[in-house]
Amino acid sequence: MRTRLRQLRIDARTFVWSAKIRHVSGGGDCHRCIRLRVWGAGKTSRALQADLLSVTWGSPWGACVTDTAFPTPADIRAVIDYALLHGWQPEEPGGTFMLSEDEHAAGFELPEFLLTDRLRTPESGDPTTRVIRADEARQAVR
Repeated sequence: MRTRLRQLRIDARTFVWSAKIRHVSGGGDCHRCIRLRVWGAGKTSRALQADLLSVTWGSPWGACVTDTAFPTPADIRAVIDYALLHGWQPEEPGGTFMLSEDEHAAGFELPEFLLTDRLRTPESGDPTTRVIRADEARQAVR
């Protein structure tokens, strides 16, 4: 299967990005996770990677079955802006700049997603606990 590459233009720069749907297991359920990869200066430039955990919760059939969350262009722009402010230099050759849960989760905000390290590190924070907390915080605001 081919990877679909999309483009997003910010000021004078065109960013190319892909998003792959994955799933991670938590203590209480399976959760949708989107692996986002972004390039800002060609395919040999330093890539940006962020694993976005969907905060969808409360389905009687389970989060993996019914979750349709997918990042919008506004979400992608927010990820790019955050990464640029926190050290990503897309024009550098090679390598990957990671937005990790451990380093960036406290300061990173998207309405429908949290950062997770669970795809790379199975011992990282339990996604079910984090999703329930995010859902409770959203309900309290409403």
